Amino acid sequence: MAVLNLKRETVDIEETAKKDTKPYFASNVEAVDIDEDPDVSRHDPQTGMKRALKNRHISLLALGGVIGPGCLVGAGNALNKGGPLALLLGFSIIGIIAFSVMESIGEMITLYPSGGGFTTLARRFHSDALSAVCGYAYVVVFFAVLANEYNTLSSILQFWGPQVPLYGYILIFWFAFEIFQLVGVGLFGETEYWLAWLKIVGLVAYYIFSIVYISGGIRNRPAFGFHYWNSPGALSHGFKGIAIVFVFCSTFYSGTESVALAATESKNPGKAVPLAVRQTLWRILVVYIGIAVFYGATVPFDDPNLSASTKVLKSPIAIAISRAGWAGGAHLVNAFILITCISAINGSLYIGSRTLTHLAHEGLAPKILAWTDRRGVPIPAITVFNALGLISLMNVSVGAANAYSYIVNLSGVGVFIVWGVISYTHLRIRKAWGAQGRSIEELPYKALFYP
Repeated sequence: MAVLNLKRETVDIEETAKKDTKPYFASNVEAVDIDEDPDVSRHDPQTGMKRALKNRHISLLALGGVIGPGCLVGAGNALNKGGPLALLLGFSIIGIIAFSVMESIGEMITLYPSGGGFTTLARRFHSDALSAVCGYAYVVVFFAVLANEYNTLSSILQFWGPQVPLYGYILIFWFAFEIFQLVGVGLFGETEYWLAWLKIVGLVAYYIFSIVYISGGIRNRPAFGFHYWNSPGALSHGFKGIAIVFVFCSTFYSGTESVALAATESKNPGKAVPLAVRQTLWRILVVYIGIAVFYGATVPFDDPNLSASTKVLKSPIAIAISRAGWAGGAHLVNAFILITCISAINGSLYIGSRTLTHLAHEGLAPKILAWTDRRGVPIPAITVFNALGLISLMNVSVGAANAYSYIVNLSGVGVFIVWGVISYTHLRIRKAWGAQGRSIEELPYKALFYP
């Protein structure tokens, strides 16, 4: 017997196919921008969070949010482990999966724009257990990302000010980000909007530099094209290298699905979410495929700097600029990575705290985490999740470094768990939709290439 969990009641979808389901579906509700209708609540009715994110915030959050320190520094490690071909294959294949997941999110969240996104839908259309697995896997992903970025940010500042200990920078920025998050989602959205533009401009500037560099446009540097694909080669460790790169790439793609959570605090999710989802292909091509192509073209996988102890020095961008003859370019790259770190920590705190809030509303986390103040800010969830980021202090101790690395590696596995739950939930929704006599044409957004 096929069953779905709707409104916390186990319902046989065959028996309920003829029932009126209008109260359940967002397609029966006209999309309204809350700024255009004073009668519409400015707070989400389920969570109490304020609807303050504009369409442009959601779009740039989705586009610029994926450009993080992982792409700028971590991809260098992936290049070293697998080679340029492995990096290109990893970003391409994982990109296809990410595109499919985002199309599923686009269809589900435009249909159900309010609530906890895919974690709530997993509970509604399957079980509490699946929702808990998805939600806590997502928390683990961004808890690992948050801790890693606190370390990266502190390491970057030590590049300029080594006299301050690593833990000093971590604690200073811990309090700074805590205060910033408590101000409200409107400031978060506006800040991320401009940081995203800076990241996009910086990445495009590197692409332009790469084309000029490999074409021989820099003085005393002959054109070499894609020479590094031949020497030292396209693969560094054969199939093993490709497998290693796949794990790296899954972590780099984490955050593409964050628009599902942001929909709860969007002024008009019916317009903002489809717009962000349609940009997925361009994000994959411009950011991930672009990085794979130009990193592989400008830096050989056996460059010793890819294993440097200082994070900024092992960034492929810094290595390429240095190989081109600009020794002082590391400072510019350092500033660029600093911007991406600030944005990454900001985004991780937002995603992690909102996930905890939604889990609490579903009864899957302590009830205190569901509380929001009159401005719609989930203060307990923000504070608890930010506190988890203090595990980054483990990396200060050499003895705890191995345990810390295991925690960070969990993020790659967590991404696949979350994506699997999203895809499975989408299949359940489609099955319920058809069983209740609804046609695909009635969907406010239809996933591309759905079988």
